[in-house]
Amino acid sequence: MPRSKHTILIIDDEKNTRDGLKLALEDKYRILLAEDAIKGLKLLNENQVSIVLTDLRMPGMDGMDFIRQVMAGPQKPLIIMLTAYGSIQTAIEAMKLGAYDYVSKPVDLDNLEMMIERGLATLAPPQDDQDSKKAEVLSNIVAVSDKMKKLMELVTQSADSTATVLLLGESGTGKEVIAHALHALSNRADKPFTAVHCASLNQNLLESELFGHEKGAFTGATSRFIGRFESVEDGTLFLDEIGEISLPTQVKLLRVLENRTFERVGGTEQLNMRARLVAATNRDMAAMVREGTFREDLYYRMNVVTIEIPPLRERKEDIPALLDFFLKRNQDAKSHHIVGFSPEAVNLLTAYDWPGNVRELRNCVERMTVFARGQVLTLGDVPAEIRQSIAKQFEQSRQDAQTQEGTASQQDEPLDVKSNEKALILKALAECNGNRSHAAEKLQISRRTLQRKLKEYGIQ
Repeated sequence: MPRSKHTILIIDDEKNTRDGLKLALEDKYRILLAEDAIKGLKLLNENQVSIVLTDLRMPGMDGMDFIRQVMAGPQKPLIIMLTAYGSIQTAIEAMKLGAYDYVSKPVDLDNLEMMIERGLATLAPPQDDQDSKKAEVLSNIVAVSDKMKKLMELVTQSADSTATVLLLGESGTGKEVIAHALHALSNRADKPFTAVHCASLNQNLLESELFGHEKGAFTGATSRFIGRFESVEDGTLFLDEIGEISLPTQVKLLRVLENRTFERVGGTEQLNMRARLVAATNRDMAAMVREGTFREDLYYRMNVVTIEIPPLRERKEDIPALLDFFLKRNQDAKSHHIVGFSPEAVNLLTAYDWPGNVRELRNCVERMTVFARGQVLTLGDVPAEIRQSIAKQFEQSRQDAQTQEGTASQQDEPLDVKSNEKALILKALAECNGNRSHAAEKLQISRRTLQRKLKEYGIQ
């Protein structure tokens, strides 16, 4: 077999380990050896290295400091950690710093060679193509707020890693959208993306769906079925609502994550799991571990890269952009005439807390476009239940302010009369479906006074 053009640097203070790995790999790759991290860095600076195999515990500079030095430098090869028993948690920390993957000692050479081949296949495409792909993916995600910008930076940084990603967030925050982004931004983008919604399947069906089954494995198994772990190949497998799986299935999933192997239900053939795993839940996983409903070892094995997606009420800066995004997406032949939202409608929708998060907002925009009365979506087009919710929210805020008024100190900032008056007018208009005569009557002012106030505050 002709030798690959790729160079592998092996760093380990044990001579037998270095020589054994060199013997196993030198037929396919150019091999460089270093007995410590300092000499490894020197070789790295002098050569174009594709992959580094490095021990974690070495005299002088250890593997963690080596990773930090490499990640801060211009050349960023894939780093595979060689870990002794009991150092798995440290290896996971190394992956958070930028390591590609890890193997336990004594090294399973077949597993290592497969990992190296998989890693080499992930090397970055030309920068122009990469930037174009990234721009296309990011255009489908609204990230105006600082929280979402930081989240997308984390998504971009972790996209090419093989580490399992755990997405946390309330229902409707867009966990599957982020999972798709992780896949699309990765070097697996041309491979399959498969989603499995764990809560929709009982234990037996879920295990069959994930692992597959052999003919005759159970009643009704009339032929072999290829499961998701097998069919997704080198792609991305997204397990939604991972907190809903049973304890017996958790045991089997833990084995897959630890050994990257599995068997079909009713079978004995050991198969390799090559996919990248992304899991999501709206549950409090740490609480489930304390309650004993989720295995602690599986939780820590999955919790390598954790991405928390904030609820919409905590990133309201994104709401105006999301409104425009979903308006454009939902426009069809019947709603193409709609040009946007009135400022008052945007203000009202931004003030709402969206308990159903982005999913609820998307459905709201779709509903507003269906029943639109004109080219601009106004307060009157906002669903009644949202207007009523805002009215109750405003009333509660007013009552709270009155309660605190008696205890407020003289050092308190003066009340913003104009802001409160504008909010009160918006509340009245919302409750009256935008009818100015009814709103003026509710406010106990003349329609002419209301017209003047609307003009003063720029309310259309």
